[in-house]
Amino acid sequence: MGKLEVIAHPLIQHKLSILRRTDTSTKAFRELVDEIAMLMGYEVLRDLPLEDVEIETPITKTIQKQIAGKKLAIVPILRAGIGMVDGLLSLVPAAKVGHIGMYRDEETLKPVEYLVKLPEDIDQRQIFVVDPMLATGGSAILAVDSLKKRGASHITFVCLVSAPEGVKALQEAHPDVDIFTAALDDHLNDHGYIVPGLGDAGDRLFGTK
Repeated sequence: MGKLEVIAHPLIQHKLSILRRTDTSTKAFRELVDEIAMLMGYEVLRDLPLEDVEIETPITKTIQKQIAGKKLAIVPILRAGIGMVDGLLSLVPAAKVGHIGMYRDEETLKPVEYLVKLPEDIDQRQIFVVDPMLATGGSAILAVDSLKKRGASHITFVCLVSAPEGVKALQEAHPDVDIFTAALDDHLNDHGYIVPGLGDAGDRLFGTK
């Protein structure tokens, strides 16, 4: 079973509390999502492999460490996942970015895929799927399905807020995928929203409601 890691750093928890507030503006919400994603990145990227490299300091030649040649890809689930991309890219600017577009059918509450645009060598990359919310788990499962169909194997899921139901569903569907979240919330309500949650992340990021 993939691990579930709740990143409980004080800075992340503080920013997340502001993010949840109803009166947080679109501008502030967008900035906070970016900042939290970057702060989470330190933990999410903790296991990147290192290799030895010879460099020259002003004093001497020396063997030091650099991130090994493993290629990275950040894959946001559209549209809300876009808000987390720049925060992670600021740490690993050479990573490629793919996109998986989904919308939620309001009657069935099931995700419907409408766009998949990925780097050609996605099967050779270490992939970080990002979405602010892991609610029912439907979108996350479908996104990982999409990636695996195209040969991807090393996949990590990163979200800001998760519900126990979504975590369980994703772990059961894809036991090889590690999950990083800034908060494990209480439950889902009848409309499939996380409680206490933060509302609709896409609408709050882009000011569409």
